[in-house]
Amino acid sequence: MRTVYINGQFVAEHAAHVSIFDRGLLFADAVYEVFSVLDGRVIDYAAHMMRLERSLAEMTIDYDCSAADWPGIVATLIERNALTEGTIYLQISRGAADRDFLFPKPGTPATVFAFTQARALVANPMAERGMRIITRPDRRWGRRDIKTVQLLYASMMKMEAKAAGVDDCWLIEGDVVTEGTSQNACIITPNGLLVTRDLGHHILPGVTRLSLIDIARASGITVEERPFTIAEAQGAAEAFVTSASLFVMPVVEIDGLRIGDGRPGMETMALRKAYIDHARAQG
Repeated sequence: MRTVYINGQFVAEHAAHVSIFDRGLLFADAVYEVFSVLDGRVIDYAAHMMRLERSLAEMTIDYDCSAADWPGIVATLIERNALTEGTIYLQISRGAADRDFLFPKPGTPATVFAFTQARALVANPMAERGMRIITRPDRRWGRRDIKTVQLLYASMMKMEAKAAGVDDCWLIEGDVVTEGTSQNACIITPNGLLVTRDLGHHILPGVTRLSLIDIARASGITVEERPFTIAEAQGAAEAFVTSASLFVMPVVEIDGLRIGDGRPGMETMALRKAYIDHARAQG
C-alpha cells in the first residue's frame, strides 16, 4: 500500500480522493510532471519544476509551487514508499467547482496530488532489442508544449501500436515527425548529426531531451534542432526517443522498415549510458 500526497497531506493510497467536480476530471483542466527516480534520487528536479511552473502559467492555473516544500514532499514520498528506481507523478488541476465551461471564481483551491510508481528504468529489456514503431497522423490539440493531462489521443495511438504488434507510435503532420506518443523523437544521420525537432507549440520541451542535447554537444556531436521527415528517419543511421521513463531508447524499425542494421546503434547506446551516468551523478 503506497503513501501518496494529496492537498497537503500524506495518506494511504486507498484514502486519497478527488472531487467528482474537479476540473481535471471534467475538462482535463490540469497539468502534470513525471520525475524519474534513480538510486533513490530525483533526476533533473529543477528542470521539471521549471517546466511545471511554465505549464501552470500557460494554463493560468493559480498555484504557487513555492508555497509548498516540494523537495521535502518528493523526498518523503521516496522514503515512505522505499522507492529506489521508478517515477513520481505530480498533477495540479484548476480545482473543484460546479461544472461550467467558464473557469471557477478566483481563489478556488487547486487540486494537487503526487504518487510513486516503482519500475525498472536502467535494466529495460527494450534497450537491448530496440523499439519498433509505426507512424500515425498527429491529431492532438495545438499546444503540445504545455504538459496537460489531455492524453486521450496519445493513449489511443499507444493502443493502436500494441494492436499492430509494435512498441509505440510516432506522430506526424504531413510527412514531418512531431514526436512520439510520450517521448521526443531523434535521429542520427549517416554523416553523424543528431537531429531532433525544434521547440515550439508542436512538441513538448522534454527535460530528458534537453539534458541529452547538452550531453551530446559536450561529447562533440553536432546537434540540429529542426523538422525531419519519416523518409529521413527511415534512412538514418540510428534513431531513438528520449523521455523521463525511457531515458534514451533506441528505435530499430519504423513502419516495417529497418533502421541501420536493425539493431540498437552504437552512438545511441553510448548516449544512453552517458545519460544514465549523468543521472547517477546528481544528488
